[in-house]
This record gives sequence, structure tokens and C-alpha cells, in this order.
Amino acid sequence: MNKLIVKKAAVLGAGVMGAQIAAHLANAGVPVVLFDLPAKEGDKNGIVRKALDGLKKLDPAPLASKAKLKFIDAANYDEHLPLLAGCDLIIEAIAERMDWKNDLYAKIAPHLSSTAIVASNTSGLSMNALAQGLPEAIRPRFCGIHFFNPPRYMHLVEIIGTQSTDAATLDALETWLTSRLGKGVIRALDTPNFVANRIGVFSILAVMHHTQAFGLGFDTVDALTGPKIGRPKSATYRTADVVGLDTLAHVVKTMQDTLPDDPWHAYFTAPLWLKALIEKGALGQKTRCGIFRKQGREIQVLDLAAQDYRTSAGEVAEEVAAILKIRHPAEKFAALRASAHPQAQFLWAIFRDVFHYCAVQLENVADNARDLDFAMRWGFGWAQGPFETWQAAGWREIAQAVAADIAAGKSMASVPLPAWVGEADREGVHTPAGSWSARGQRYVGRSQLPVYQRQLFPESVLGDGAVRPEQSGETLYENDGVRLWRLPTVDAGIGIISIKSKMHTIGDEVLEGVIHAVGQAESSLDGVVVWHEAPFAVGANLAQVTEAIAAGQFNLLERTVEKFQRASQTLKYAQVPVVAAVQGMALGGGCEFVMHAGKRVLALESYIGLVEAGVGLIPAGGGCKEFAVRAAEWAAQSATPGEVFNFLQPVFQTIAMAKVAKSAEEAIEFGFAKPSDTILFNANELLWVAIREARAMADAGYAPPPLARAIPVAGRTGIATFEMMLVNMKEGGMISAHDYKVAKSAAIALCGGEVEGGSLVDEEWLITVERRLFVELLKDPMTQARIKHMLDTGKPLRN
Repeated sequence: MNKLIVKKAAVLGAGVMGAQIAAHLANAGVPVVLFDLPAKEGDKNGIVRKALDGLKKLDPAPLASKAKLKFIDAANYDEHLPLLAGCDLIIEAIAERMDWKNDLYAKIAPHLSSTAIVASNTSGLSMNALAQGLPEAIRPRFCGIHFFNPPRYMHLVEIIGTQSTDAATLDALETWLTSRLGKGVIRALDTPNFVANRIGVFSILAVMHHTQAFGLGFDTVDALTGPKIGRPKSATYRTADVVGLDTLAHVVKTMQDTLPDDPWHAYFTAPLWLKALIEKGALGQKTRCGIFRKQGREIQVLDLAAQDYRTSAGEVAEEVAAILKIRHPAEKFAALRASAHPQAQFLWAIFRDVFHYCAVQLENVADNARDLDFAMRWGFGWAQGPFETWQAAGWREIAQAVAADIAAGKSMASVPLPAWVGEADREGVHTPAGSWSARGQRYVGRSQLPVYQRQLFPESVLGDGAVRPEQSGETLYENDGVRLWRLPTVDAGIGIISIKSKMHTIGDEVLEGVIHAVGQAESSLDGVVVWHEAPFAVGANLAQVTEAIAAGQFNLLERTVEKFQRASQTLKYAQVPVVAAVQGMALGGGCEFVMHAGKRVLALESYIGLVEAGVGLIPAGGGCKEFAVRAAEWAAQSATPGEVFNFLQPVFQTIAMAKVAKSAEEAIEFGFAKPSDTILFNANELLWVAIREARAMADAGYAPPPLARAIPVAGRTGIATFEMMLVNMKEGGMISAHDYKVAKSAAIALCGGEVEGGSLVDEEWLITVERRLFVELLKDPMTQARIKHMLDTGKPLRN
């Protein structure tokens, strides 16, 4: 397989998808030329420049850092087509019109490199038909590459080969997309809407059909079809609003026009109410009005009976809520089928018809059941794919129930289930041997491309027998909070510290475990990686803190804080390299552990921050100390060594405002990580890379940093300057009196306490200052109220 090297890419079309695909390429450090039509007036690149300006305003942000915008150049088709000759990957992302795409292909063809891969981001047009618009010499390097919106965050990319596409091209592209852009790649068949949209849009149509059949409100349906059944918070109708009602209708129309023989074809049409909304220009979120709308602070939902909007309520009936809480899937589905409540019958109906559709269409839409399930998880955010859900609920029982409903005329289509569904020995479609391929009538194993060897614990599907991390490797030490283990087949000399607590909160047992595990690694290993599946750690165990406060055990709490600081210092000054492998949230104490590691390997989607101010506290696991030390180091490299205050200002704002870096790039900008740290786009590669980083550090003769001494601090002068700013904010009503107290405590800790500016202190002094201030805040009833509110609601209290 030839390795794909993308030194420069081009994206054709600066619409919503094109601009965001360009942004994600830029996130990966790939220079991009973003093309669109020449503007009719003024700057010919005006259309693209407007799109680039828009990238800076979108939320969630398409750019991991606004600095990444420098990787994108604006271009237009009139003046800049020769630039394509220097591009290794060209992604076409213009409107879903075959004639427009063919016209564009004719324009670009003379300018393409003889080795460039050309891909269309079409969401459903025939790739074989599109290939006919290109010269024969280009067709082996042409394929579909379907990103999901928003491209930075949605894991799924479908790649679609044509009859002419070279197999090595697809392998190279899959490898590059997986590792460089961090995507989950599915090889989709060249069928209308491919895999995820075909199943996902059918699912939406099934929900729409049964919403009307059972007389339910849109808000009630969203309450039923969100997290309660393992779907995203946006559920069904809010998702439609976010996607755009016109976009949804377009995808449905594609199915209607291109799938005349589909047994469910009668349902491939937008409901009359949806067409009416589109005609009125109520397209959803982009027009601020669709199925839902916001009036002031009130969320309203369209009421079809009243032909008007009403306050959104969306309540799930107690009987149905109780059924959805049943943990065993087979019992839950049996209860849904047995219940006479319309909400329960609705839920069974939408599951039944999706199961039915997936079983019948599997051979037409996907190579195997695993690809279909991953497509729905990665592209639509389902916790489980439809086949996983079916298998978990009891394959035979569900198959019999679906077949009975088909025979009784209750299902949306009368076509029988395929024969393979009812085979006598079948317990599901996912097995340790592979996942069922209806096309091949066999079980298909996972891809053997070398890139997947970097994923030591790849995402699995229910029933595939994959061994999870906690069941793997050789345990070297374990307590209630931490496991130290290793993977001898990967590197017997590198240990792995995994936190075991819920959400990886850091309590006393975790602190004890980390200190012991690092000590053992120093005596018997070459290095250690701190890794477990996301989140990395959401901070201190507030439940333990609350119990100690209630008992008045402030001496105990101070000892725990001291132990926390010792654990952080243990990570920093270990005699072997400590590498933190981070994905998801690393908040509060989790962030402090990250900051104290010898090196960090960060997934791009890492959300790192010192958020203690949100519960009325300051960082005291060494976080304030570490920033004071770093400010001194930054100052030492500046034109004014010893003058640390200017370097503390952005740090103070970060801590006082509990700011969280929303990417690994931002984590470096905020100072939580360092420019020398490694950023990976595929979180499944974290452990593999981190082990190798630790090995390289050990082999290079790693030694811990020297103990920080003679650290210049800002002292009273710095505290006074920060206090002036806080006084103005308090008097202006921007912060409360307790916010003031918390922020001033942070200022004192960062400035090294009440000493003269420029005083030289050591780390022990700094951690003593932050610990004293932390315990004082713990004794404050206002802080205690904030902690309780966070535990009760998961949200910060502004008191």
C-alpha cells in the first residue's frame, strides 16, 4: 500500500460543509486552498473570505484554535485553478447537483496532479455516475468521502469507491483519515444516501410516521427518543431543526427518487407539515424557527392540532419512564411490548421498524452489520447501533416479535424478515469471529490495515468478544482507586496507571494509589503512562469533601489536600518518565495531574481546565504553584527576567473565570500543556503513542526536572494590582462578593503570598500558600453551598 502524504489540500465549495472540512484539515496542520465562485463585486475571493470569517464565530468551533486559520488560503475558480497542481487531495463539496458537479470536474481536470486523489463529499449521489464526469485517467483516484456535520466533531467518514477506484487509493485514504484526521471510517456501498443517512433518515421517517399514528406531540417524542433510549439530547425533532428542515427534505427526496423498489418507498416523503414549514422559510436552527423556536427565554414547539406554537413540555409518562429504567434489555423490550400506553407502543414501533428495515436492507447498504452499527454510533450519536440493540434484547425473541407484527399488519412494510435472521443457531450478528455480512453470507472480521494496529483497544460492538482494558494485561499493583498494569506484548517495561473511580474522580484512594504506583514504577519499570478511557478525570471527589465538611473534619481535609499536592509532585519528580495520555475532560485535579506529568499525549478533543472557582475554591493540587513556577520560567526567557506579573495576568483570568480549553491546541495556549506535547486526532491511538513516548524518554536517559528553587514571585504588588481589577468588577456588578473572595485567593496563591514583590521562594512555600487558602475557602458557607449545588445539579451556583 502506498502511503498517502498530503502536503496541501484543496476544498471546492465554501459553503457550510466545505468551509468546515477546510477548517478540520487546517486543525491537522494541512495547508488548504478553499475555492468558491468569484464574487460579483469587490474582492473576487469575497465569498470564501466571508466563509472564513464565519468559522471564527461558529459554536461549537470548527477550528481547534483560531490560529489554525492561517493554514487556509482563499481562492476562486476564475483566477486560481492552477493552484490545484500542487494539491495532493482535492475534496469537492458543492451543492448536491450532478450537473453542477460535472461542470466543475471539467474545469478542474486539466489542472490536477497526476497523483492527486479527488473525492466528492456528496451525501448521497451515485459515485459511479459522478465518476463518468472525469477523464478516465483520474477515475482510479476518484471516490466519495462523506463527512458528517460538524466535520471536526463527528467521528464518521464514509468513503465510497467506484467501479474504477484503485483499491490502494482507498486503503491509503482510509489510513490517512483514520490517523491524521482522527476519523472512524466506513467503506460504504454506492447506494443512495450510503449507510448512516439511509438508516438514520429512515429512522426519522419512522418516528414521524408513528408520532402521528399515536397522536404524540413533537416535544413528547423528543423526550422519549433522546438519552432515555441512548440517543443524543437533540433526539429527533431538535436534530431535524439543527440539520435544517430543507436539508432533511432534500435527503428524503433523494430516497424517494432513487429507491423506487424499496418496500418502504411509500414513506419516503416529507410530511405535509414539514413541507409547510419549509415553504414559510422556517428551516430550523439556521432561521431560528422550525419545529421548535425560542421566544425570549421560552422554548416553544409546533402544535399541529392548534396550528400554532405552544410552550414545550415534553413529559414522559411515569409508567413508561419506569420501563425505560429497567436495566436488562430483554425485560425492557418485553415490557414495552406488553404496555398499552401509547408512549410505550410508540417506542416499540420505532425500534421494530428500524430493526425490520436494517435486516432487510443490510445486504444493500453495508458490507456487514458492524459497519452499519458503527455508522449509526459515529454519524448519528447513538449509544448502540440497531443490531447491537436487537442482539442485547435477545435476538430470537425480538425476531419473533417483529415477525408477528409483520404478519399482523402492524409494521410499516409487509416484506418478511430475511431467512438468515431466523437461522436456528443464530444468537445475533456480532460474534468473536466477526460480524454478519448479508451480502457474503458469512462473518467478516475487522480491517487488517496496519493503521489499526495503533489502536490497542479499538471501539468494539456488543458481542464481538473484545477484551476491555480493565480485563487486559498484567496487574502489578491495585487498590480501590488505581490499577498499575502493563501490556507485555507491547512493552513490558512501561507501566500503565489507570484510575478506577466513577468518572475518574480523585479521592483519597486514588491519591494513595498514584503515589504507590509511581514508587513501584521507579523501582521496577522504565516509565509509566497515566491512561484510562475518557474522561481523564473530572476533579476531586466532591462527595468525600462534603462528608468531611459535614463532620467538621477540616484537619482531615487539609491532610488530603497535602496528599493531593504530594501526588502531583510525585508525578512531576518521578525518577522514570510519566506520560499523561488524555482524552475527554481533565478538570480541576485532573488538570493538575496533567500539568505535573513529564509529558502529555493529548487527544485533540481534550477539554482541560482548572475549574475550582466554579465551586468556590482555588486549585490546590499544585495548580497555582505550577503556574507560578511557569510564570517565572517564562519571565526568565523574556527581556525582563524576574518580572513575572505580566505572565500571571492571563493565568489569573483563566483560573478566576474557570476557563476550560476546548481543544488540545487551546490547552497549550492556556498553559495547561506545553508546545512540545503531542496532539493526536484519533483518541484510540493514545495509549499506543504514549507507551512509545515513555519508552523513547526512558531510552534517552530520562531524568526528572531539577527541583524548582529561587522562584521570583509577584508578591503584594501583584496581589494589589489584581485586587484593583476585582474591585472594579465587583462594583460594576460583574462578580459577587464571594467571587471576589475566591478570585483574590487565587491571586494570592499565584503571586506567592503576602511577601514583597520579587521575593524568591521555593515550591514548598507555594504549595503551602495554596493549601492554606483552599482550606480557608472550604470553611466558608458560601463555598459549601456551591459544592452542594454542584453535587445536586451538576451546575455551578453563582452566590
